[in-house]
Amino acid sequence: MSAYESDFLHTLAQAHRYTAAPLPAAAFCQLAEQLLELLFPERAARPLRDADAIAATLRLLQDDLAYLLRAVAATPSATELAVALMAGLPVLRETLLLDAAAIVAADPAAQGVEEVISTYPGFYAIAMHRFAHGLYLRGVPRVPRLLSEYAHQRTGIDIHPGARIGPSFCIDHGTGLVIGETCVIGAGVKIFQGVTLGALSVAKHLQGIKRHPTIEDNVVIYAGATILGGSTTVGSHSIIGGNVWLTESVPSHSRVYHQAHITVTRSQDPREDIMFSI
Repeated sequence: MSAYESDFLHTLAQAHRYTAAPLPAAAFCQLAEQLLELLFPERAARPLRDADAIAATLRLLQDDLAYLLRAVAATPSATELAVALMAGLPVLRETLLLDAAAIVAADPAAQGVEEVISTYPGFYAIAMHRFAHGLYLRGVPRVPRLLSEYAHQRTGIDIHPGARIGPSFCIDHGTGLVIGETCVIGAGVKIFQGVTLGALSVAKHLQGIKRHPTIEDNVVIYAGATILGGSTTVGSHSIIGGNVWLTESVPSHSRVYHQAHITVTRSQDPREDIMFSI
């Protein structure tokens, strides 16, 4: 074995020896799915039929959550944290029902709340975010981001667990949507696919300060819009059109849109043809 190979093996051994405990990623994702199925039987393969069965399932999930939290944080408060998180399920369900109702009200294709809850990727991404955000607020390391990335992989919707999102949140389609860590979104907001609510700069020294925009109540943001900056605020009841690039605040009831320039030529006139190759 060469000296280079020996040094390399020694470096890897040190890395393995001092790394943090492996994150039980699959178990956390499965638990989040089970909680979602418990709150919304529309998503469950076999809905529970009585209160006793639901109570027993809640106890089991609470015990599982405490066990997983101890594995991650190695803290004696894991049981208390699990109890607190489970106690918040009634409010979580009410908030998610408002989200589902907002999607139904905004989407002409939606056939009802049951369809939205059981099939819509936007609702699923919101639900996972609200689970992850509860863990984020309580300082649980790594797990909130794990859940947000799990939802991202399944839906194409990327919401940082730190983002604060009000009730009646509607994601229409949603593929390519990005919402940053310090983003604040009010109530009744509707966002389409391809929207970025991001930061003007990604410099590391800006960690811990507000880098992402504030979206006030009842704002609509259409596909492809980009809104950047921690001091940027979109006032309530505003409409941000598709493909808009916005880095400064706009007052309430604003209409911001991108005016496209389109040229139409006659196909009979070859001099007007746009010739290109790829």
